[in-house]
This record gives sequence, C-alpha cells and structure tokens, in this order.
Amino acid sequence: MTSAARSDGASPPNEEVEWEMRPGGMFVQKREAGDGPMINISVTHGSSHHEVYLPVQSTFWDIKKLLAHKTGLKPEEQRLFFRGEEKENEEHFPVEGVKDKSELLLLEDGASKERKLEELRKHNKMLKATEAIAGVRAEVDMLSERVSALEVAVDGGTKVSDKEFVVSTELLMRQLLTLDGIEAEGEAKLQRKAEVRRVQNLVDTLDSLKARNSNPFSNIGKAVSVTTQWETFDSGMGSLNAPTSNSSSKM
Repeated sequence: MTSAARSDGASPPNEEVEWEMRPGGMFVQKREAGDGPMINISVTHGSSHHEVYLPVQSTFWDIKKLLAHKTGLKPEEQRLFFRGEEKENEEHFPVEGVKDKSELLLLEDGASKERKLEELRKHNKMLKATEAIAGVRAEVDMLSERVSALEVAVDGGTKVSDKEFVVSTELLMRQLLTLDGIEAEGEAKLQRKAEVRRVQNLVDTLDSLKARNSNPFSNIGKAVSVTTQWETFDSGMGSLNAPTSNSSSKM
C-alpha cells in the first residue's frame, strides 16, 4: 500500500508507516497504546471482579501490568482469556475484538501456582520444625537447671546418688533423639544444630560431675539424693542406656 501524492506536487516525506488490521479486515495506521479513547474492561479472577480503564489501542500485556496492582500477580504469572481463547501479550484489543465493556478471564499460570504452593509447603514445614525445636528447648532449659543443681551439690562436697546422674543423662539423651527426628531446613536447621550442641555439652558436664562425685574432696556424709523441683517433670525411666563416662579424673 502506497501513500497518495501531496496536492502541491511535492513528494510525501520518506517515512515508514506501520499498519494494522482492524476487525472486518480494514487496514489502518497503527497508533500508540496511549492514543484513542479509554475503554472499561471487566476482568474476572476467581471470585473477584476488577474494572480496568485503559486506551482502546492497548495490548493484553498493558492490561496485565494494570492487573498486577489489583491481583498481586506479576504480569508474567497471568493468563488472560477472551471468548474462551487465551491471548498473547502483544495482541491489540481492536484486532482481537476487545471493546468497551468486554469481559476477560484471568487465571494464574500453572508453573507460578505450583511454585507458590511449594514455597508455602516449605514455609509450613519450617514453622513445624521451629515449633518442635522450641518444645525441646523448653525441656532442655529445665534439664539445664537440674544439671546446675547437681553441680552445686558436687561442688559443695555433697555425695550424690549415681541414680541422679543416670536419670539426668537419660532425659537429655531422649531430647537428643527427639531433635534427631525433626526434619529441618534453613534457619530451623541451624536452631536444631545449636540445641544438639547444648544437649551434648550438658551430657559432658554430667560425665564430669559423676566422675568428681565418685572421688569427693572428703568422705563426709552419706550418699543422698539431690532435692530439686523435678517432682512434676515427666521423666519416667525408659529403655535408653546412659552413656558411660568418658572421664575418670580424680580430685
């Protein structure tokens, strides 16, 4: 298609003209997206309905950018349908028959939805692990107080019953097994590692205290059971075997 000659006989400017086909097969000069009147498009997204105003010459990518602010979906995460057919980003409204009061259907891209579901699963898994570790931490806090009471007794020269060390060690080992059964990633994994280290340190402390208790500074007093506020602690003796002492130091 060529441009008509100017009435003054001069040749028209040497410019490239872009053309587009309008509904009905008519070719017209292509205009920018900002040209022309504004139209109102209704978009259904799940149970939500959005009204969007934009130039008549807009593309489906243009409306996706506007919908991003309304739906929280990035443009590349959106799929737009008109009259039951999915539309490409570069397609223009007039060419596809979209006009004022037209209705579009918006769906989220399948890959995007699956990615978000996976992120949600990971988040929930981390929350579950964090809660489980917090429960163990509370138990270990109480056991730490018990170890401190035993340390005060031994340092004070009190002969402590070996059963106190056996029970305390077994309770700590149970918490260690609980931690081992917690599936954790990221921050939760670091929390679990820190709690495992704390339990191991307490077990080592008990080993050292047991060795010192077997060789007290003096032989004054009989073997006694250290009285602490542990009567309410659920500490039934299980099938775990207390670890043997690694130290045999004599005071």
